[in-house]
Amino acid sequence: MRQAEPELITLSNGLRLVHLHQRASGAGFFGIAVRAGSSNETEDKFGLAHFVEHTIFKGTRRRSSWHVINRMEAVGGELNAFTTKEETVVYSVFPSGCAARAIELIADLASESQFPARELDKEREVVTDEINSYRDTPSEAIYDDFEEYFYAGTPLAHNILGTPESVRGLDSDDCRKFLRDFYTADNMVAFYSGPQALSRIAPLAEKHFSALPAHAAQRTGTESGAAQRFDLSTAISSHQCHCLLGAGVPGLYSDKRHAVSLLANIIGGPGMNSLLNVELRERRGLVYSVEASTAMFTSGGLLNVYFGCDADDLELCRRICGEVFAGIADGSAFGPQKLARAKKQYLGQLSIAGENRENRIMALARATLFRGNMLSDKEIAEAIDAIQPDDIRTIASALCNTSSLTFK
Repeated sequence: MRQAEPELITLSNGLRLVHLHQRASGAGFFGIAVRAGSSNETEDKFGLAHFVEHTIFKGTRRRSSWHVINRMEAVGGELNAFTTKEETVVYSVFPSGCAARAIELIADLASESQFPARELDKEREVVTDEINSYRDTPSEAIYDDFEEYFYAGTPLAHNILGTPESVRGLDSDDCRKFLRDFYTADNMVAFYSGPQALSRIAPLAEKHFSALPAHAAQRTGTESGAAQRFDLSTAISSHQCHCLLGAGVPGLYSDKRHAVSLLANIIGGPGMNSLLNVELRERRGLVYSVEASTAMFTSGGLLNVYFGCDADDLELCRRICGEVFAGIADGSAFGPQKLARAKKQYLGQLSIAGENRENRIMALARATLFRGNMLSDKEIAEAIDAIQPDDIRTIASALCNTSSLTFK
């Protein structure tokens, strides 16, 4: 069955609304994507965007924390949120007949959250536990530490969660100011996916988001800067080494971003036939997991390769990674026929991923938030089909001079 194409409208206060009509669905998604994340924090307020995401549920002018969390759960739905370096998303998943309830609640959170001090005191402990849990998971913590080195001296460098010390210094006034500054109509995109038509959803959004400030947010820049190459090692107590390699690549606004994503899929995507999975795991049994990932920012991108291995195998694994990168960069290991097969596989993966309605509507909202428009499935397929071997080789050449961080 052909997927529905999204619609985009702008409400009277400037808030954009992405609507994806899923007629047969028994569930709906509604939320807001806000162009504000950890890169918008000042040095003395690290962790603020994430702390606001946690505490936005702790009470509004009309609702207590208890009433907020029960508003959707009482009908079988749920509230959720997440923060990245450049955005915050607050959303609800709910039975199909509860869209009005979700829209009204999220509008209330966005414009009327009060951040009561007694609730913030409790949530500081929750966030501190979250920070510590990440430090207990080296395969996740290594990404944060890598970015601190890679983006040193820029707003992208510091950890999204902040530190226990910085979180202890955040108060209600800080949270309310962040909400006023960034949760504005010009700086947000609302999104809905579900069985109700745009003609039903748009008036509800118009009504409930009318109190939202319409001024444009004053954002600090998120320039990534030119990172110097590094090769660092940190001692930890672990049964294996964790290694992260990375290099700068074109970012969110580049016409080469699709080539970056395709290359990441080729070298370390979820398929068992990714080049590094074949070389490191299938042929040699050196690793349990190896994966490539991309981080696309407004000022540039980062392509990472992670693997975990025995300490005695670390240098061999690194050498094999380097050989794979070099073979793609010089064209000796990845020619036009392999590229054609890789495109076919990647397009198939995107088609399957598009069946995940939650991920799809959020991807559409993010595209609108940062680029102002949404590419159709056909346009995305055409962009991937247009990728040339030289595009892949040029991006792969950056991986021939990666920075690295190792936990061992």
